[in-house]
Amino acid sequence: MERIIRTYNPISLDEMSGIKLMNRTDTKFVTTVDRLKLLLQLARQDYRAQEINGERIASYYTAYFDTPDNNMYIVHQNGHAGRQKLRIRSYMDSGLNFLEVKTKNNHGRTKKKRVDMVGFDPQHPDHGIRFLRQDEQFRSYDAFLRKHLRYDPTVLSEQLENHFHRITLVNNAKTERLTIDSDLCFHNLVTGRNADLTGLVIIELKRDGLQPSPILGMLRELRIKPSGFSKYCMGSALTNPSLKRNNFKERLRLVERLLSRV
Repeated sequence: MERIIRTYNPISLDEMSGIKLMNRTDTKFVTTVDRLKLLLQLARQDYRAQEINGERIASYYTAYFDTPDNNMYIVHQNGHAGRQKLRIRSYMDSGLNFLEVKTKNNHGRTKKKRVDMVGFDPQHPDHGIRFLRQDEQFRSYDAFLRKHLRYDPTVLSEQLENHFHRITLVNNAKTERLTIDSDLCFHNLVTGRNADLTGLVIIELKRDGLQPSPILGMLRELRIKPSGFSKYCMGSALTNPSLKRNNFKERLRLVERLLSRV
């Protein structure tokens, strides 16, 4: 993939700053690395590749929080609208770390709010972070969490972490962003179990509203169909056998089929 993505015209992080898409619609697609290579060949003339410090494939780390009874997972599994996720997202190559609240509303739009996670080290992550009122660290995030999160922050703890690599493409009109995640690896902090999805690729089309998208025709041509894929929920379902997963069975079977072809 590195060779193909090097043939794209670059777009810098500064140029990307005007394409935040913080209130957006998301469409996800799941495929294999081999199919992705074909897609990248087709998309070269219509997209630019984000480049940071000369690199076009970035490393990410994420830690997800949930309640003791995994309510954030359960709400998503049950298909309820207005669901939320709380995570720490680390952009490892640029050294940026954020505490993020993601909310998907009743109209299918995703809103993301975030604040700097000061002092967090994804190379040596602290798995004991708790947002307790008497804790000095909690006070610095208190107003942010209580404004944007519907859960009581004091009951939340880290449940799952993952690592992955990301390619970010922007269409020439700068109206959409395409993220391509590969080498996904999960570690469940409660059960101690791991899940390695190397060979699988998660493509996410992010745009304000239903703007025309060059990539959709290419995806149809390669028979890559839309498929919901929450990293937190799928990673949890794969590493915690005690969780209910009825509504995820079709996606779990898709993951199994695709990995069998790798």
